[in-house]
Amino acid sequence: MRNKRSIHHIFRLAVLLILVSGCKKYLDVVPDNIATLDNAFTVRTQAQKFLATCYSYMPRNGDFASDPAMQGGDEIWRIITNGGNMFNIARGLMNATDPYGDNWQAMYRALRDCNIFLENIDKVPDMEAPEKARWASEVKFLKAYYHFILVRMYGPIPLVKQNLPISATPEEVKVMRDPVDSCFNYITQLIDESVEYLPVAINDPMNELGRVTLPIALSIKAKVLVTAASPLFNGNQDQVDLKNPNGVALFNTTYQASKWERALQACKEAVDVCESAGYKLYLFAPTVGVNNLSDTISTQMSIRNSLCEKWNSEILWANTQTNSSSVQVLATTFVDPLFLDNWPLRGELSPPMKIAEQFYSANGVPIEEDKFWDYSSRYTLREATEQDQLYVRRNYLTARLHFDREPRFYADLGFDGGVWYGQGKYDDAKPDELFYLEAMGSQRNGSNLADRGTITGYFIKKYVHFQNVIGAGTAYSVTNYPWPIMRLADVYLLYAEALNEVNGPGETAFRYIDLVRERAGLNGVVTSWATYSNQPDKPQTKEGLRSIVKQERLIELAFEGQRFWDLRRWKDAASALNQPVVGWDLKQKVASAYYRPKVIFDQRFGTRDYFWPIKDEYILVNRNLVQNTGW
Repeated sequence: MRNKRSIHHIFRLAVLLILVSGCKKYLDVVPDNIATLDNAFTVRTQAQKFLATCYSYMPRNGDFASDPAMQGGDEIWRIITNGGNMFNIARGLMNATDPYGDNWQAMYRALRDCNIFLENIDKVPDMEAPEKARWASEVKFLKAYYHFILVRMYGPIPLVKQNLPISATPEEVKVMRDPVDSCFNYITQLIDESVEYLPVAINDPMNELGRVTLPIALSIKAKVLVTAASPLFNGNQDQVDLKNPNGVALFNTTYQASKWERALQACKEAVDVCESAGYKLYLFAPTVGVNNLSDTISTQMSIRNSLCEKWNSEILWANTQTNSSSVQVLATTFVDPLFLDNWPLRGELSPPMKIAEQFYSANGVPIEEDKFWDYSSRYTLREATEQDQLYVRRNYLTARLHFDREPRFYADLGFDGGVWYGQGKYDDAKPDELFYLEAMGSQRNGSNLADRGTITGYFIKKYVHFQNVIGAGTAYSVTNYPWPIMRLADVYLLYAEALNEVNGPGETAFRYIDLVRERAGLNGVVTSWATYSNQPDKPQTKEGLRSIVKQERLIELAFEGQRFWDLRRWKDAASALNQPVVGWDLKQKVASAYYRPKVIFDQRFGTRDYFWPIKDEYILVNRNLVQNTGW
């Protein structure tokens, strides 16, 4: 018993010391792990390593092994044995003993090191004041961003405004969670303090791309405040009983319109700064070797490459720590029939059928609303004609669901019979030479291998740069890109959402939605609904436009790690994630049998799943940390 108590005491102190600043241990310094607290601020070069340390805690957005937003929801399904821990979230296996994707400890280490940096940067002797101010501003922003990551996952958290001294008693370290409104206020305060000295643009791209700029800070501030104004954090009655041990309520359960007003102001400021800095929605420009590009393929390339073309005109912030090569290998199937022995290719990131159905018709409205699109016959068969051949292989028999859809459907998704543009085939004046998929049983893209391949019948083209080239054996040339955290399209749609919530439908809200739709080859919202929808007045009501903005975000930002968080902040996850995951009957070898919807998994989501549980061990050490509702 005595040994057990000693072990528990040591463990308890180890966890508590996450928040303590004075420990003389080696830091997670990038790149060479030589700076310690004793010399980290003696010269500029060492301080720069500590700055890199502060950046090194950035979660790897787009990483399937660590980013829960990629496969923790309902956008992507996989063979269960391939999914890993993040996929267990989607499968309803979250637990409080060892939570999947738990970021609590890492983010508090990050906050500790950010505070150390801010406390010491002025001591560096061989730096000028403007550079010190810029670096401090970057770290203030990172401190805000790391707090936001925690709040988005756990809800109310203990704020770390300053590090506790080494002399702090165990009782002083046992902090309580701060009310969620206080958390959002502190995050925005930090961003506001950071913006004065942040550059508008990066002047040294070779060495500084990925570091924080003014457009990045203001865009993230807009996202923070839109999140704070959304139903999960604004008047959430489900959290009425979540209180600290001293009785302080952690959620204000009364809706406040002023939160949307603050969000609108932040969104407008972000849009203005981004546009004045020269950011604009990306449009594809043909490169050497790309021949006879039709409007059809050009539009698809604008959509795909808004993600895949590194540092393009609308990428506000991208994560240089994420390796998109592995994502592309996971997404790419055996496209080229000449090279079916290419073992690196996985083709295993499988969107469920409901994701395929969320994309609009070619008329730019939901398929279930389109007066001219036969929704009831969407699973019946149709043969592709010459007019379809840049979307579906000519004379191929596939589901009607795959015809007459918007350009984002064809840009983002691969499917049986669908054209996969690129991979060394760029002449769309010769459609018979373009690659296309054959995904029925025993076909080259079918579900034929136990350890890889589609599980729904759909693939993700959006991740895959069109200039990648498949070769024989294990040869696969990948055009790598840093993973976008924030695109201008995201900011435009946040702005439209806030405009609608504050003022209702109006020309400015329509304008920013329509800019995104125009790049996607669609007419404006008002025209499309008035002409094609069985709900022609839908954009003219706040509730109707809210629904439209939501669907626009889910389509435009599909597979980018945004849906996971959007469904939660809107409190729509309880409906969207309580639906069966459905695909085609993949083992069937003829179209009439293959094109039958088949339930793969009955997904479940409860109220408690909106927030991560705080790990039981942390609560055992600190009884002032109340557990999240339902855990």
